[in-house]
This record gives sequence, structure tokens and C-alpha cells, in this order.
Amino acid sequence: MSEEKSLNFIEEIIENDLNAGKYKTLITRFPPEPNGYLHIGHAKAICLNFGLTKKYGGYTNLRFDDTNPVTEKTEYVDSQQEDIKWLGFQWENELYTSDYFDTLYDYAVKLITDGLAYVDNGTAEEIAVLKGTPTELGKDSPYRNRSPKENLELFALMKSGSLEDGSCILRAKIDMLSTNMLMRDPIIYRIKHASHHRTGDKWCIYPMYDFAHGQSDSIETITHSICTLEYVSHRELYDWFIEKLGIFPSKQYEFARLNLSYTVMSKRKLLQLVNDGVVIGWDDPRMPTISGLRRRGYTPESIREFCERIGIAKRENIIELSLLEFCVREHLNKIATRVMAVLDPIKLVITNYPEGVEEILIGENNPEAEDKGGTREIPFSNELWIEREDFMEEPAKKWFRLAPGAVVRLKHAYIVKCEGFEIGSNGHVTQINCSYIPESKSGEDTSGINVKGTIHWVSSKHAKTAEIRTYDRLFTVESPDAEEGDFKDYLNPNSMEVITKAYIEPYLLNADQDGRYQFIRKGYYTLDKTSSAGNLIFNRTVSLKDAWAKTNK
Repeated sequence: MSEEKSLNFIEEIIENDLNAGKYKTLITRFPPEPNGYLHIGHAKAICLNFGLTKKYGGYTNLRFDDTNPVTEKTEYVDSQQEDIKWLGFQWENELYTSDYFDTLYDYAVKLITDGLAYVDNGTAEEIAVLKGTPTELGKDSPYRNRSPKENLELFALMKSGSLEDGSCILRAKIDMLSTNMLMRDPIIYRIKHASHHRTGDKWCIYPMYDFAHGQSDSIETITHSICTLEYVSHRELYDWFIEKLGIFPSKQYEFARLNLSYTVMSKRKLLQLVNDGVVIGWDDPRMPTISGLRRRGYTPESIREFCERIGIAKRENIIELSLLEFCVREHLNKIATRVMAVLDPIKLVITNYPEGVEEILIGENNPEAEDKGGTREIPFSNELWIEREDFMEEPAKKWFRLAPGAVVRLKHAYIVKCEGFEIGSNGHVTQINCSYIPESKSGEDTSGINVKGTIHWVSSKHAKTAEIRTYDRLFTVESPDAEEGDFKDYLNPNSMEVITKAYIEPYLLNADQDGRYQFIRKGYYTLDKTSSAGNLIFNRTVSLKDAWAKTNK
């Protein structure tokens, strides 16, 4: 009998609420700001919010927190929707905080009318000084005791568009002596003359996140508003607004965000990498964005499995990137088609195989699959490409690949024996000469010869060429955010290496971007989106084994 998985703390809260009849329907939301592309940290939040309503019934809304027109774009809205769908989730309602701008404005008017908000004409510097510090109490603004009538007139003036950016703000009137800095009369609205991606120039005042978020949750009757730990201190303000406005009491709960080693998760920093040309775009395969992972060949199943494995906790920690790589490696092993590709070629000539004769061999596409993933045809001839690293002039101890006098099996083909080699003018081996044993054909071997080594190959006459891009960690240190100086000082100069001419099986001419391929003995690869029929480009998703841990101990 399988052991039942224990509940995480959010699941415990939900089960208690549902069992107590507190809510009839569980409603969650995923509320990204459309100011960049989603990354692996967002994937954790997506899997959590959508996963909860899948488990307990109910539904999840997708709500774009579009309250800052300066940084937000429709491009980001579209990309975020695509990422969520690709991960395997579908929202109930597509909503925008901008849908509620009229309602939020009315909420602000109510607070002013009730004497709970006021217009402050102080400069940003003056307001910051009066707000105090965590160890120094705040002081009242000289504008704090304006009458509701005066504040309503000023707020209407802010809305009219006749005031300049920064000339005044609307603040909640709470407690300048609070130990929680966020409760010291936080800003509710600011003036920002900028066109919005949905509302155009209708508005020139925009609500702050802390004012818009909880009220949007309430409007949608969100039962469990799940945020990351940096919003713990915001919860008191979240509850205060809901209480004073007398609206549906959504509740906020916090969990530890995902911190992944050898990367950064800040959208601001990721945008900087894009704008500075460090990467080739938001979907650069080295980026931790969902679109970058997708382009690199990650599968939605592997990302969901990763999110499931790391779980939901209340304490921040750093998750090893190797765990994410393990999850995709484990999934690709089950689904990837096995093919042969030679990345650093050297010619192998079978001297006793009839020249001009061609043979079609049969290879299993995936020995891990129940049906072996089907089969494919592999052309064979007397001249092949093999990996340069599979030959040694003077073999090391326990060397089971090619060397003078040594025998190996060619994958899906024959046993060959090295009879000699040729050296070019540069002093490097240019050709290996072998003989083959006709009775040793794979699947039909009657030679009785046992060999310890098997190598891959591609028939030189039938080989196609491709560009191969190999990726490594984007940073050389585990926590680039925690290091001194600019985070870009720790970029890995070898995060991408390009092989401009590798040889591949002709089978790969039919590769597509949804395909997943294991280049035998090399790693897992996928076709890049910039690839074309005349210029095949493959991205390495992950190596066959975790080599990083061994080389960086």
C-alpha cells in the first residue's frame, strides 16, 4: 500500500476552511505584473494556485496586475498567457486590475469621505523623512489633517489631469507610530501621465499595488490569496483596507518563493541582461524564464515535477539547479528519441567493407519505452564519422574504445577492429582504418566475439550537418545576488558554446521544435526556433549526467 503524501501548510488551511464550511468554492488567482516574461519562480506559484483548485475543486483566475503603465506591455501579457497554457493550466477568467480602476477610484473616495485618506503635497524626500525608520517612529505629515471636503476636491483635481507627476499623492490615514513601516500612511494613488496598454489615456492616476491587490481579490471573491514571503508585512495593510471598506474578506497566505542556484530571479535584472545584450532575448535558453526553458527543450511535465519535489514551505532557501536538471533528464529519458550525432568528427574507413555498397540498419528509437518508441532506418557505408575522443593512439588503462589493435562495436552495426591510422601535416590523426566482422551485425551476431565498448557514428556519405549550441550555468557563483558588486560581474563567459558543423543522422532532417532527442552518449537536444531546413540548429537541454557537481567540488 502506497504511503499517502502529507499535506503542506496551505493545503491544511484550505481543508480546514472547506470542512468548516467557511467557503463553498475554493477560488485562487495568479496575478502577474505584465512587465516581463515569467520565470521558473512564477512556475512554482502557477503550479500551486492552479494545482490547489484542481485538487479541491473551484477555479483559478488569471489577473494581470497592470497598475504601472510605464513598464507594462501587451507583449508581456501574451507571453505570460502562452507560458501558463504551455505548463498545462487553464484559467477560469482572464482579468486585469485595470478592469477595476473605476471601482478602486470609488473605494479611494470612500476612504477620503470616511476620513481615512488624504492628499499629501510633500516631496518624495520630505515624505520619506517623516516616515521614519524601523527603529525611529514616523511623524505626521503637515497635510494629514486636511478635511474630507478638501481632500475630495484635491483628489478630483489629481484625476482631472491638470496636476504634474509627483506634485501630490493620496495616502491612507492609518498610524505613523506603527512598528510596521507599511502602516505609516502608505501611498494609495500617484499621478502618472502615461498611456496604459488597455485604458489608453483615460487615467492619469494609478493605484499602488497594496491598494489594488487586496481589493481586486475581494472583487473576485478570492478565498485564498497566496503570495510569497516578502508580502508577510503587507498582510496587515491588506486586511486593513478590506475591513475599512467593508468588502468581501479575502485572506492572504504566504509561502517561500523559489530561489534557484546559479541564476537571478528579479525581472528587473533579467530585463537588464536582455537590454544589455548579455543574452539574445527573454527566451534565451540560458535564461530562467519559462520561454527560455521551453526553447532549451525543457518539458512542462519536468517543470511541474520540479515544483512538486521542492514543495511549499515557510522558510526561504536556495534550491539546487541540479534538481531542475535531474527532473528534465528523468522525463527526457522516457520520451526522447535516440539518434546519433558526431560533434567533433574524425573519419573512420572500413577497409574490408565493399566500397560503394550501402546498407540500411534498424535502430530502436527509445529502449526505455514499452514499444521501444518505434524504429528508424540508419544508412551505413564504408566511411563513417566518429567522435575524436573515441580514439587514442596510446590507450590509457581500462580504455574500451578505439586504439591500435582494439575492437569496439559500432552502435546498431558491426564490430570493428582498428588496423591503423593516418596523421596529417598538423600532426593530428586524420583518419582511422578498421576492418569489420561481417558476422557481428547487431541483432544477428553469430561471431561469438564479446567487446566492452560501443561507440556511435554517422555514415559520412549520408550525414547531414547541423549547428549545436551547448549551454552551461549563466553565473559562476551559486548566489549572484548575494555577492558584492554588480551581479553581472559573475556572468559565466562560457555559458554558451557553439559547434558550427556537427554531423547528424539524416533522420533528424524531420526534427521539429516539439521533438526531444537524445544524441547517444552526448545529451538531450531539441531543435531551436531559429532553425531552418538549410540550417539546422539544436540546443542541448541537459547532459546525460550531472557533470557540474563533479567538476566544481
